Amino acid sequence: MWRLGFFFHEIAFGLLSIFIPLYVVTPAVGGSLVDLGIMTSLALLSAIPASFFWGYICDRTRHYKLYILLSFISLSGILYLLTFATDIRTFIFLYVVMAVLHVAHEAPKNVLIAEHYPREDWGKSYALYEGFTEIGSLIGLLLGLFTFTVTLNPTIILFLCSGLNLAAFILSLFFVADPLIIFERRLVSIEKKIDYTYNGSRIFAKLSDGLSLREKFKSENFTLFGTGLVLFSLASSLFFTPLPIFFSNALALPTNMVFLIYVLNSSGTMIGYFFAGKKAASPNAKSYVQRLALLRGTLVLALVLIVNLALSPTPLASVILIFMGFAYAFYHILTLSLSMELIPA
Repeated sequence: MWRLGFFFHEIAFGLLSIFIPLYVVTPAVGGSLVDLGIMTSLALLSAIPASFFWGYICDRTRHYKLYILLSFISLSGILYLLTFATDIRTFIFLYVVMAVLHVAHEAPKNVLIAEHYPREDWGKSYALYEGFTEIGSLIGLLLGLFTFTVTLNPTIILFLCSGLNLAAFILSLFFVADPLIIFERRLVSIEKKIDYTYNGSRIFAKLSDGLSLREKFKSENFTLFGTGLVLFSLASSLFFTPLPIFFSNALALPTNMVFLIYVLNSSGTMIGYFFAGKKAASPNAKSYVQRLALLRGTLVLALVLIVNLALSPTPLASVILIFMGFAYAFYHILTLSLSMELIPA
C-alpha cells in the first residue's frame, strides 16, 4: 500500500516530462531552446549534490518518511506556483528548486525497499516497485496525449499535476512508515567485509607458500561507481529533456504524436522492469551494467544517424526508444541493487 503515493507522483511526472520542455518554449513563458538548455543544466547540477545530501541526511536522522512527505508537498506547492510564472527567469528558478526537492524522496524510497526485503530479493523488489510506478508514468503520458488532443489549457495541466502530488502526500502520510531498525543493509555490509577479509587471508596464505597468483585482490570503489552513475545521469538528462522539442520541431510532429512516441518508450521500460528482477541477483550483474550502458549509448547514436539520414525517422525513432526504455529498465534495477550494497548504512 505504501507504493500508492509514489504511483500518483509518477502519473504527474510522466505528464510533466514532456509537457514542461514544450511549455517552456511557448509564448506563455517566452523561453527558447537556449533557455531550456540552461534550465536543464542548472536543475541537473543542483539535483546531483542534492541527492547525495538527502541520502546522507535521511540515513543520519533515520527519518525516511519525513523526507518523502517533504518532497511530495513541496512539489505540489511549486507546481501550483508555476501557474503564475509568466517569465522565463521565474520559471527556471522554480524548476531548479523543484528538481532539488524532487530527489528528496528517492533515497528514502530505496531504503524502504531494501529494509522490507532480504538482499537476494532486492532486484525483484526494485523491479516490482519500478514496474508499478512506471504504469503511473505511462498513465501520465496518456493523460498528456488526451489533454493536448482536446487542447486543454496549460494552467489546468499544472493544477492537475499539483493535485496528483498532493494526493501522493496524503497517501504517503497514512501508508508510509519508517523501518524499525536498519538491518538488511548492515547485514550486507558485514557480509562484504567478511568476504573481503577472507579473500585477503586466502591470497596472503598462498603468497606465503610461494605460490604464484593470477587472481587480483580488489575492493569495491563506491567513488568510481558513483561517478559513473552521475555521468550516465548527465548524459541521459541532456539527451532526453530537449528531445520532445526536437520531435515537435525537427520532425514536425504534432504534440499528441510526441506523447504517443513516449508512451511507446514507457511501455518498453515497463516491460523491461518485469524482466530485470532476476538479473539483479546474478553474480555477473556488474558486467551487465557495462554492457547495458554501452547498448544505450549505441542506440542514441543510431537515433541521431536515422534522423540525420531521414531514414523513416518517426517509425524507426519509436522502435529505438522502445529498446532504449527496455535497456534503461535493466540498467536502473542493476545499479540500484549494487548501490544499496555499496552505500554504508
